[in-house]
Amino acid sequence: MLREWQLSDAASLAENASNIHVRSSLHDYFPYPYSEEEGKQFIGMALSKPRPATDMAIVVDGKAVGGISIALQTDVERISAEIGYWLGENYWNRGIMTEAVKEMASYAFLNFLQLRKIYATIFDFNIASQRVLQKAGFEREGILKQAAIKNGKVIDLHYYGLIK
Repeated sequence: MLREWQLSDAASLAENASNIHVRSSLHDYFPYPYSEEEGKQFIGMALSKPRPATDMAIVVDGKAVGGISIALQTDVERISAEIGYWLGENYWNRGIMTEAVKEMASYAFLNFLQLRKIYATIFDFNIASQRVLQKAGFEREGILKQAAIKNGKVIDLHYYGLIK
């Protein structure tokens, strides 16, 4: 289900990422609309990072239909990583993302031995993503009040963590 990105994934990446419903629950730096050229640039960046990989494609029926990554933290937080993910709307509500999060967490703990914790911050309105994390074994550790702004509205972030 997860594999490293390939340059041949650029068209499928753009097709699945260029969706306002996908974009509405992601950080603002995620482009919209999402072009094939932006897909090629992202894949090139992901492939240029040191190994083991931290950015993976979510693959269904041979097509990259989403992405999942971990951001290794530094300094005193070097034992933690933030997980982030998205999935093309045509693939929602099938359990795909829960399995991808479980697989990525296992991969991260196995390949980055310093990791003790993987965490995520989820927009308060994104109940589906909160359920994904809960089903994948993450626990809600707290709510960061008025910690973000999305679509012009100040919102809370729900902080979830998974301990090794």
